[in-house]
Amino acid sequence: MPPAPGRTPPAMESVDFVVVGCGPAGATAAREAAAAGLETLVLEKDAVVGAKRVCAAGLRPGFCETFDLPRSLVHCDTPRLALFDDAGREHEVPFGPGHTTTREELDGTMGALARRAGAGIRTHALFRSVESAGGRAIVEYADTTAGVRRRVAARNVLLASGATAVAPPALQYARWTEGLMTTLQVRVYLAQAAAEIAYRTLELHYYRTAAGRQIVGWMFPKRDHLAVGLGVLGKMPGAELRAELTAFERRVRSRLYPSVEITSVKEEGHLLYGGWPRPALAHENVMIGGTAAGLVDATNGEGIFEAAMSGRIAAACVAEGRLDPVRAAARYARLLSARFTRRLSHRVKLMRFLERVPARYGVLFEQLASTPRFADVLQKEDWQRTMGDRVYLYGQALRFAARAFGW
Repeated sequence: MPPAPGRTPPAMESVDFVVVGCGPAGATAAREAAAAGLETLVLEKDAVVGAKRVCAAGLRPGFCETFDLPRSLVHCDTPRLALFDDAGREHEVPFGPGHTTTREELDGTMGALARRAGAGIRTHALFRSVESAGGRAIVEYADTTAGVRRRVAARNVLLASGATAVAPPALQYARWTEGLMTTLQVRVYLAQAAAEIAYRTLELHYYRTAAGRQIVGWMFPKRDHLAVGLGVLGKMPGAELRAELTAFERRVRSRLYPSVEITSVKEEGHLLYGGWPRPALAHENVMIGGTAAGLVDATNGEGIFEAAMSGRIAAACVAEGRLDPVRAAARYARLLSARFTRRLSHRVKLMRFLERVPARYGVLFEQLASTPRFADVLQKEDWQRTMGDRVYLYGQALRFAARAFGW
C-alpha cells in the first residue's frame, strides 16, 4: 500500500514496546508494561477491541482476581463441568466455580484498563512485518483508515494476534497449520430462560461426525444468551460445518430449552488453534505470545489464562531488561516455555490418543467424575503440584492407560 502520489511517507515513530493485538495477551502486556513506565503502543487491526473474537469465553476460577479485573464482566458462575463422551453420556466433573463472559466485554475491559494505565491503543492498524535493525525492532503496519503504511521502532515487540498471526521467518512453525481448527458458533437468544442447570454448567462434547471427523462441541451460558458451537481440526466445507452445528444445537436444545421460543440467533465463525505449542517463542527482540504462541489446551480449547499470563511475563521481562532487549526476549521465552510448554504438549498427546479410539473419552471422563482428586490435580499447573500430587497423578495415569488400551 504505497503512499498516494505526492504524499510524503510519515516519519517513523519510536516507543519502548509495541504490542500487536489487543486480546488477553496483548492487553495484559500493554497494561502492565505501561504501569511499569514503558512507553507502550498496541496495534489492533479491528475497529473495536474484541468485536470480532469468536470464543466460548470461559474463564478459569480466580481469573478476575489474578489479573485484577472487575467481577462485573462475569456473566455466570459455573460450578459444574459436564463432559459428554462419544456415546452421548454425561459425566459431571468437579470444577470451579468457573466463569463465563464474552470476548467483547473481556477484551474491551482489558483494553480500557491498558489505556488507563497509559498504553496507546491504535485501532484499524493491520500488522504487516517486523525486522530487527540497529538494536531496535521495526514494525510496519497498514493504517487502514488513512490508507497508508506506517513504521514504528521499539526496543521490544510482542506478537499476540491469535491463531491467524503473521509470524516472522525466525518464529514460523512448519506444523502450525496442523493445529488450526475451523469453528462455528451461534449465540442463541431465548424468550424465556433455559433450564436452570444450563446457567450453572460448562458443557464440552466430544464425538465424531458420520464421516469420522472428530468434533469438540460446547455450550456455555451467558447473561442474555447461550453460546453453542463446535470446532474441528483442519478445514471443513461451510455447508457441512453448518449442518453439523445445526444438528448439535438441536441436541442441546432438546435437553435445555425444548419448548422455549428462540428470538434470534447470531452466527460467528473463525479459526482457532488446538495443536502443539510453537517451539520458538522469541527471536532477537521480538516475542510471540498467547494463541499465536500455541498456548492453548488441546483437550478443551482453553487459552485465555495462558494468553494473559504470557502478556504478564512479557511485560515483566521487557521492564526488567530495558538495557538489553534481546536478553529480555530470551528470558521471556525461557520463562514461558518452562511454565506452559510441557503441560500443553502433554494435552496434545492425550487428545490425539483419545481421538484414535473415541470410546476412550468415556473411560477418562468416568475416571475424572468418580475421582475428584484426579480432576483437581489434573487442572493444576505443573508448578502448583506437590510431590504427592505428582505421584498420585502418575498412578491415575497408569490406571487410565490400563483401561484405555483395552479398547
